[in-house]
Amino acid sequence: MSHSSEQPLERVTIPALQQWKDKGRRVVMTTAYDAVAARIADPIVDIILVGDSVGNVCLGFDNTLPVSVAMMNHHLEAVARTRPHALLVADMPFLSFHVGSEDTIRNAGGFLQRGADAVKLEGGAKRIEMVRALVDCEIPVMGHLGLTPQSVNVMGGFKVQGRTTDTALRLLDDAHHLQEAGCFALVLEGIPAELAARATECLTIPTIGIGAGPDCSGQVLVFHDVLGLTEGHRPKFVRAYTNGFQLFQEALSRWAIDVRKGAFPGSEECYRLPDQLRHAVANWVPSNSTSR
Repeated sequence: MSHSSEQPLERVTIPALQQWKDKGRRVVMTTAYDAVAARIADPIVDIILVGDSVGNVCLGFDNTLPVSVAMMNHHLEAVARTRPHALLVADMPFLSFHVGSEDTIRNAGGFLQRGADAVKLEGGAKRIEMVRALVDCEIPVMGHLGLTPQSVNVMGGFKVQGRTTDTALRLLDDAHHLQEAGCFALVLEGIPAELAARATECLTIPTIGIGAGPDCSGQVLVFHDVLGLTEGHRPKFVRAYTNGFQLFQEALSRWAIDVRKGAFPGSEECYRLPDQLRHAVANWVPSNSTSR
């Protein structure tokens, strides 16, 4: 969908998200890792996340841990060049916000300088100091609790969180502390629906659910999951709205067949010489002369 012949979409802002939370309007968020995905998603969604999930979705890693700040910068810049109307959020990758406030601010500030409107970081009580440091520097922060992929080794895999009394109540405490530290929104991933509903009820900031039931302030899914572009096992919380992987393979296969039988390119895909040059080209013969 092109914006060129339409009225430009109004930019989504952090105050707008808060107003939507207060009015009960649900937020739609998806990922984009390049300009193509950003242009497809932007007229439709409210938030675009340049996620560190690029590691396992696009770069072939088993998880998000190998993703670096440099990798995130590369993909963020590609998305930012499309100048989306959606709020553009960049993930803080592993080790980019763990070793001190100075490095955390530098890494997050670099994302804003490259076009992000905000950053997202994983974790609860242990990350409060970093959240406060960023907010004090006017860097908007989205929190992330529950199944936090950067903690995959500690969790023993990608497992639903908050299923015991201790972990459920700790998540509610962490959500409250992140809000108090200045987070403008909170992603809740891989937790029981009732727990996410309670967190959403108790918080004044919006919650964005992924595998967290229907009662959050909004929902996020990975772009490739929604379009069925991922192979193999899909998490329980994913709903693919088309089989993009198969559709793309079928289209590529039709093109390959046409190439092999000489049906591509056709006349409509060819450039033609001007009439006055055709005769000269048709009658050209190699010159036997050599330069002296």
